[in-house]
Amino acid sequence: MSYITVRNFGEDSFKEKKSEFIGYAKRVDSEEEARAFIDEIKSKHKQARHNCFAYALGENMDIQRYSDDGEPQGTAGIPILEVIKKSGITDCVVVVTRYFGGVLLGAGGLTRAYTKGASIAIKAAGVVEKVRGIRISITLDYDLLGKVQHVCSQSLWHIEDSVYSDKVQIFILAEFGKVDIVEKEIVDATSGKVVIEKGEEGAYFMEENRLYSEVII
Repeated sequence: MSYITVRNFGEDSFKEKKSEFIGYAKRVDSEEEARAFIDEIKSKHKQARHNCFAYALGENMDIQRYSDDGEPQGTAGIPILEVIKKSGITDCVVVVTRYFGGVLLGAGGLTRAYTKGASIAIKAAGVVEKVRGIRISITLDYDLLGKVQHVCSQSLWHIEDSVYSDKVQIFILAEFGKVDIVEKEIVDATSGKVVIEKGEEGAYFMEENRLYSEVII
């Protein structure tokens, strides 16, 4: 499992020929969450002429939905969905709210405006990669800690937590495909004088080389 999603939540806006467009993007895990967010935005902007949306869910974008919400067919929902798809993002819902300014934009103008609204919303939310990972526990003597810290620093493996007692126990979140590499490097650096335990595999968010159980703004 490895795919791109938005960091968490993003919002941005612009004006086009007196109409105001406000784009929102949010990471979601289900259609229920997506619909709840859409309803939240609609409730927030009850006076807006349109609250158009699209979302994609699943590792392979298996679920895709969109709505023009009263705009001419094909000028809002599909352009928003296309931005999501072309960005390679899933588990994401985007809503673009329009306050009509009295000037018609035409089909082409609407398509461009909703495309821009979706794009700036996703940019504001930021993107992260979701990967399979494992929490690794490393137990060692104090005199070996410096060597392990050096290896982690050189390889850009972030030490998430440390517990100090008669020995030191440190924890690293490692991408699934790199677990064996982490283990080998640590064993080599300490001449095998460590105890390494692997936790359960899980889904994590990755930014640069660091994994997180959750990513927020």
